[in-house]
Amino acid sequence: MRRDAIFYKLFQQAPSLIFELLEATPANTDGLRPTMGDRYRFESVAVKETTFTIDGVFLPPEDETAGVIYFAEVQMQKDERLYERMFTESLAYFYRNRDHFSDWQAVAIYPSRSMEQSESYPYRALLKSDQVHRIYLNELGAIEELPLGVAAMVLTIEDKATAPDKARLLLQRVDQELTNLPVKQGIMEMVSTIIAYMFTTLSRQEIDEMLGIKMEDIRVFREAKEEKAQEIALNMLKDNFPLEQVARLTGLTIEQVQSLQSQIKQN
Repeated sequence: MRRDAIFYKLFQQAPSLIFELLEATPANTDGLRPTMGDRYRFESVAVKETTFTIDGVFLPPEDETAGVIYFAEVQMQKDERLYERMFTESLAYFYRNRDHFSDWQAVAIYPSRSMEQSESYPYRALLKSDQVHRIYLNELGAIEELPLGVAAMVLTIEDKATAPDKARLLLQRVDQELTNLPVKQGIMEMVSTIIAYMFTTLSRQEIDEMLGIKMEDIRVFREAKEEKAQEIALNMLKDNFPLEQVARLTGLTIEQVQSLQSQIKQN
């Protein structure tokens, strides 16, 4: 199941989700005036001096002077060198862009504590500080009680036997609790995508029947989403991201990404 792509889309659609996970409100450079989380933008960035690629970066609003930048790593499998990589690439990026930010925060998202790096002693000071946050999805609570965006994240680690029931419940909550149509459609499609990744042998029609929805009815904003995906892809290509990674993270086909790359070269 390609959870990295799911989380990329979730964070791209709603950057404020990272602050829901942290149960915090970002502050500007003086630490006094709060910044609305939905004013942040989410990007995947490359640290050009190395081969590192940061999973996700939450950038403060451009009209803020030296805001706080948030680095995020979604780690669904054991990686015994995660912290080495995460701190190296995050601090390298912060160093290269030091004039733009007043502070940094790092967030590591795990399905459970068992997936965390075993040997973390060399990083004890950072891990115990208020700059580094470790989120364990299986400890956040019940899908029925969590905020909708966070509940969708937790759905990614639900057992296949119970996932369809949890997904239907989540879709009912979306229908009952949300009035903003684009946001409602976005979360509904994300829930459907998560289930499709879990049950790869099922057809789209079978997924729709399992969830009791018609995907064609909730793709009203497909063109607008594809336009946004192309905008993200263009930015990634300009930063020299590999074509396969751009396609994977934006949901575009290789052919679409190659076409965008050709546009860049022509310009």
